[in-house]
Amino acid sequence: MSLVSQESRPELVVAKFGGTSVADYASMSRCADIVLANPTTRLVVVSASSGVTNLLVELTQANVNDERRLALLKQIAQIQYAILDELGRPQDVAANIDKILSRMSVLSESLELDRSKAIMDELLSTGEQCSSILFSAVIREKGTASDHFDVRQVLRTDSHFGRAEPHIEAIATLAGDLLEPLLAHYVIVTQGFIGADQDGRTTTLGRGGSDYSAALLAEALCATAVEIWTDVAGIYTTDPRLAPNARPIAEISFNEAAEMATFGAKVLHPATILPAVRQKIQVFVGSSKAPEMGGTWIRHQVEDTPVFRAVALRRDQTLLNLHSLQMLHAQGFLAETFATLARHKISVDLITTSEVNVSLTLDKTGSDSSGQGLLSESLLQELSQHCRVRVEDNLALIAIIGNRIASTAGICSRVFQVLENHNVRMICQGASPHNLCVLVSESEAPQVVNALHQNLFES
Repeated sequence: MSLVSQESRPELVVAKFGGTSVADYASMSRCADIVLANPTTRLVVVSASSGVTNLLVELTQANVNDERRLALLKQIAQIQYAILDELGRPQDVAANIDKILSRMSVLSESLELDRSKAIMDELLSTGEQCSSILFSAVIREKGTASDHFDVRQVLRTDSHFGRAEPHIEAIATLAGDLLEPLLAHYVIVTQGFIGADQDGRTTTLGRGGSDYSAALLAEALCATAVEIWTDVAGIYTTDPRLAPNARPIAEISFNEAAEMATFGAKVLHPATILPAVRQKIQVFVGSSKAPEMGGTWIRHQVEDTPVFRAVALRRDQTLLNLHSLQMLHAQGFLAETFATLARHKISVDLITTSEVNVSLTLDKTGSDSSGQGLLSESLLQELSQHCRVRVEDNLALIAIIGNRIASTAGICSRVFQVLENHNVRMICQGASPHNLCVLVSESEAPQVVNALHQNLFES
């Protein structure tokens, strides 16, 4: 099935609100006002209330005893009941929340006997289920017809629990059949981060997948725009906590935003841009706490394309060094290596090679929903069968994002001038015109980011 063209549909905005934006009743009320201020916002995607997913992740851990398990469940329940109390505890809403909390308890107890990722995914999905019910009730309280919708009915994925891959065509068909008819009558509130496989089993898209969910639904419904409401007023030239003179960016291109998301701009999930690019859906990033401050628009085409747009930082990186004499004047080593990584569903960010060495960077922040890491013992053993493996941790990836970086003279000299007193483990430049990347010690990363920002944006 091909996606229906945007021109044949009425204007539609999909708004997504992160955990801090739906942390409590006051936050939800502010976000409801943002939704109601735009009549074309008909679909809302929410994360779990701030802190809930972390508590649920702890519930999935093998070392949680009964006392701690009950304490975690109580803490999660208190977050939901605090919002319910502000709503006046409407009977139907309270009954739905109690049902989910009861299921949460059953699932957490089930993990003592069966530690399957399928059970973990269903347990991790309960936070979004609660927040969508509560947020819909807040909108109704303000006098607008609203209902919550179980996104698992339409967001079809494979069965790779913890990091499921969406089935784009199936999502488009199901959203058109089941979700779109509701939008004419209600502001629909649904869940980010979760989906279901073809057997109806709950899956998750990985940590931070709520942005991705919103973009996938926007793509399926041929929306006009996706609004990502978070706790910062758009995308900045770098993290203001690292460079006090960082400034907001009013507009960036899809290519620049994709690079920034991939290389660490936390306000945007790396996969969010992909559905938007496919359908040329513009994306807005703004602060739900201060919507009047505006934000950043991400568009297919922009007027201003500077050489330097931003400096992005991604912490908690792993460098995988592979050494083998088989590489010397031989064929097939890289193919075998990447086939091994593919079997373990590991994606590689950066790569450099020499005659007998390959170095790869892996993003540990891309672990699955339960927080389990990427480098399993079975993977390392498999790689060790045809090469010597060395793993380096506690590294950070710094990316200079912009335009025409590969073809603009003098860029490397400016960057290397900043880096001359730092130990750089890897440099990658030339594969993309939009980035130049360096790998440094995590302890040095804040200083390097600040120095690069001063040199490239402030001087």
